[in-house]
Amino acid sequence: MSTATDNNSKPRAMSRAKEWTAEVENLFRFQQAGYRDEMEYRQIKQGASIDKWPKSGFVKKLHRRDNTVFHYSRKRECEDRDVNKVLVYSY
Repeated sequence: MSTATDNNSKPRAMSRAKEWTAEVENLFRFQQAGYRDEMEYRQIKQGASIDKWPKSGFVKKLHRRDNTVFHYSRKRECEDRDVNKVLVYSY
């Protein structure tokens, strides 16, 4: 996932993840909570911090659009069968 310089950027392209990586794991967590990726989360939840697990760097907690909170384990949650469901956006 490339970071864009403009905070209101829309993705140029989209592809599906082919194999599990730490980036795919975090994208899986954002998409489970109803967001495209970290960039969209920061745009919608302005000023909201993203809690991450210290050792793994995986997302720890996300606020959904309806203000419910998703808490994630420090272990991998995106199983191999779910990897191809993760969308990877390019900016």
